[in-house]
Amino acid sequence: MGFGVWSLQLRDSSGSSPDSLLIPVVKPGTKTLQIYILIRHNKVKAVLNYSMVCLALFYMKHGLLIDMDGVIYSGETLIEGADKFIAKLLKENIPFTFMTNNSQRTRLEAVRKLHRLGIEVTEEHVYTSAMATGKFLGDQGPNGTAYVLGEGGLLTSLHENGITLVDSDPEFVVLGEGRNFTLEMVQRAVDMILAGAKFITTNRDPSPKKPGWNNLGIAATTAMIEEATGRKAFVTGKPSPVMMRSARKYLNLETAETTVIGDTMETDIQGGVQMGYKTILVLSGIARKEQLGHYAFKPDLIVSSVDQIDFPLKWW
Repeated sequence: MGFGVWSLQLRDSSGSSPDSLLIPVVKPGTKTLQIYILIRHNKVKAVLNYSMVCLALFYMKHGLLIDMDGVIYSGETLIEGADKFIAKLLKENIPFTFMTNNSQRTRLEAVRKLHRLGIEVTEEHVYTSAMATGKFLGDQGPNGTAYVLGEGGLLTSLHENGITLVDSDPEFVVLGEGRNFTLEMVQRAVDMILAGAKFITTNRDPSPKKPGWNNLGIAATTAMIEEATGRKAFVTGKPSPVMMRSARKYLNLETAETTVIGDTMETDIQGGVQMGYKTILVLSGIARKEQLGHYAFKPDLIVSSVDQIDFPLKWW
């Protein structure tokens, strides 16, 4: 059996770019290509036919940043067709990451929730505002310190990026989602900001304004601290360029290769438009079609839910 070897840089669906070998296997006694063997890290990862290789190479230079709540699920309920949509992305090896403003959950917790809803992905498929915040603060310089009003995912990300959590004289006060911090802790944060600490908030997501909702919305807590200190918070989550850019780089994509899928004009779509990404608005969450004329910008595509998105996208 004769064969040749091509050395390629192929992205997988988590966005990494490992060195790979794509080996075409020729039918014995002929020049006809029979199959391709994909090898990564010295292990056989897949056996592909010609059409599968063409599809993988075609999609290789495009990827998706996908919001979660309102796009994949609503609260604890799967949005119809979302599981099949993600399964299609995995099958066709289209790079994607879930891009969420929720800084409270760890990536593992996000993956477990998706698993309960019938979607099988890995932690590498999740990018949170906590991760964007941790990377941003880590890039500000070594030995950073922070007083944190937040939980789980935010605390983990700050630690992973070399930020020391302190109870006095911090360089940063960082606000994320949480239900366990008290007004006394908020007052301490106010005093620290008045004493010179920089105020960072992971997002400005508003309250859903629904009875019984278990999260005030971080915008409300941010506004309280801003009013008490007279200082505006620096926002690291969507639609901030901090998160929109770092999520794209996490997938190893260029600007022209990036498409954002979301259900809110003010965060996902606005953030994508400002960064020069293509955008898809789904109407399965917050946005309402009759309200879209109020905005000075518009998405590239509007669908009722993700299961109506067909590939390849027209700008691919």
